[in-house]
Amino acid sequence: MAVKIRLRRMGAKKAPFYRVVVADSRYPRDGRFIEEIGTYNPLTDPATVNIDSELAKKWLGNGAQPTDTVKSLLKKQGIM
Repeated sequence: MAVKIRLRRMGAKKAPFYRVVVADSRYPRDGRFIEEIGTYNPLTDPATVNIDSELAKKWLGNGAQPTDTVKSLLKKQGIM
């Protein structure tokens, strides 16, 4: 099972809000997921990022691969 840490889009049309989730790579973007580890709101100034660092480190240690966007968010938070 290929596990990814990726964004799940929430919110209304033209007003995106994202949840950072751990999901099997075969599932759709907004489909089933294993665990929610944080949130990301790009509409605030500056963008709001809340990620549980312990959960993120646990999943990275277990071999979960972050997407490019999530990788940059994790670097900004100092988790990677």
